[in-house]
Amino acid sequence: MNIQAIRAPEGIRRARSENPKMRERDLALQLGISEAELLAAHVGHGVTRIAPDVAGVLPGLEALGEVMALTRNESAVHEKVGVYEKATVGSQHALVLGGDIDLRIFPSRWAFGFAVDKDGEDGVRRSLQFFDQAGEAVHKVHLRPRSDVSAYEALVGDLASADQSALIEVAQENIRDEVIAGDDLPAAELLRERWSAMTDVHQLFNILRKLKLTRHQAVHMIGEDYAWRLDNDALTAMLYQAVRDEVPIMCFVGSSGCIQIHTGTIHTVKPMGPWINVLDPGFNLHLRTDHVRELWAVRKPTKDGHVTSIEAYGAEGQLIAQFFGERHEGQDERPDWRLMVERLQKLSAPQVA
Repeated sequence: MNIQAIRAPEGIRRARSENPKMRERDLALQLGISEAELLAAHVGHGVTRIAPDVAGVLPGLEALGEVMALTRNESAVHEKVGVYEKATVGSQHALVLGGDIDLRIFPSRWAFGFAVDKDGEDGVRRSLQFFDQAGEAVHKVHLRPRSDVSAYEALVGDLASADQSALIEVAQENIRDEVIAGDDLPAAELLRERWSAMTDVHQLFNILRKLKLTRHQAVHMIGEDYAWRLDNDALTAMLYQAVRDEVPIMCFVGSSGCIQIHTGTIHTVKPMGPWINVLDPGFNLHLRTDHVRELWAVRKPTKDGHVTSIEAYGAEGQLIAQFFGERHEGQDERPDWRLMVERLQKLSAPQVA
């Protein structure tokens, strides 16, 4: 069978039936297509195309009750159980600020949407799945036993697209940070000036945008008083220590169109092959430690004192995950978190990328 036939909807569905236990993301990679194309091939076979309209989606999610929110990138998966509460949608950004589900959403990145009903050993598994223009997942909502199926069906009916074709056109995109060779870019002095004048960590985005720098470039340039390399094993060590000392943390994992946040203590950390996992009842994190090329401790000034983060970067300079101590606006950083980060093992010798 030629490659065109394999990638046709019928060929994709055949491959799915022949590999029933393979994850969609892994099967799509094997077939040389995006995950969104794999789902599109199943339209009319348990899949419905829906509008990827954040303003239309978010208000309807609260009625579903308890669900599982999932945001991932190539190297980390972030899962939170809860209710989509306190959602607001603006022209550039949208927020969900519930007690359990905490999201920062970029609506312009949402290009494709699907409602997926899939038969499983425990009955039908239902989800809403959204993808960017390249067909990469930006956010997924999985129903749970206590979810309101009637509300889900009503929402799918409201969002159903007039176009229910089994083919979509994806674009090749590269939105990852670039890796730099050194710290001698001409913006270094200006970056330090503006970085040191920050009064809120959210100001960094505009600083980098105006200087046309990536976050990865910035940590290389800013200097060791603001950012220093950690041994990659320090990430796992931090998670174990956060459990042992009951230090509440914030864990950020982002896709191209969504950042998902967990805030609170963690209780169960387990390695599984290359993965380090947090396996708590309402929060799961799965992070591939072998994908972490660089680990940094980063210090940012605010009006309440500096805030310290741990940032994991991949081989192409992309941000995999960020960790902070639990903190709310107007509060000082937790001293136990700050001390923990400052005591983590620093990189002992320069590493060649």
